[in-house]
Amino acid sequence: MITGASTACLYPMETEKSLKVLLEQGYRCFEVFINSFSEMERPFLSELKAMGEHYGAKFVSVHPFTSMYEKSLLFGSYPRRTEDGFAFYMKYMEAAAFLGAKHVVIHGIGGHLEPKAYWERFGELYRRAASTGARPAQENVRWFPEADPAFMKGMREYLGDDCGFVLDVKQCRVTGYPIEDMIEAMGDKLKHVHLSDARGEKTCLLPGAGDFDMEGFRRQLERAGFDGSIVTEVYREVFGELDELGQSRAALEKAFLC
Repeated sequence: MITGASTACLYPMETEKSLKVLLEQGYRCFEVFINSFSEMERPFLSELKAMGEHYGAKFVSVHPFTSMYEKSLLFGSYPRRTEDGFAFYMKYMEAAAFLGAKHVVIHGIGGHLEPKAYWERFGELYRRAASTGARPAQENVRWFPEADPAFMKGMREYLGDDCGFVLDVKQCRVTGYPIEDMIEAMGDKLKHVHLSDARGEKTCLLPGAGDFDMEGFRRQLERAGFDGSIVTEVYREVFGELDELGQSRAALEKAFLC
């Protein structure tokens, strides 16, 4: 396993500035949350890549800023828009591959398609992305069918090798589905983890700031054979000073890299 952070933790700070802060706080593994069209272009990506190389860091995933539109862009009922949406999402795949990342996080839909139709659409995107070097990875997202472990299990069994998953632990907390059930549902197609801590009614804190059993979670992942990336993904308002990020990194590494 490798641990790191998402640049989304500092949103709405600009992506390159967020990366710089996280590098200065000792992180060396990253998910890049792309926040605009120009951030998918080679000049901007080259800047991020050079910054990471200077620190000996690596990029593992990219998160699209258009997640909320995927219901229409990727999983809608208008064929031409779907084709255009696939072409547009290839740009995210290419951006990820340029950075050396393997995964592009997909949120998906809110029940617009029947499960089988959704799975087939995702599988088509997955196969098309093969030429880029990066692949889409389905996240368990609240409000959506993907929040249910049964949906994810069905997707894994239906698509076989043509799928991958992102486990977001805070999404499990807010939906009430046990994290261990989601790990089991995703099985060997679990590639990437969004981690946060919790305490009481606070469901999204920096790792180490709550009472979530991170070492127990690590053991669950180990039993599932997981050997991918675990990145902190929280909202800027849940912490104060920037050095709290460094403290959280130490707690993260203690739990997962011991």
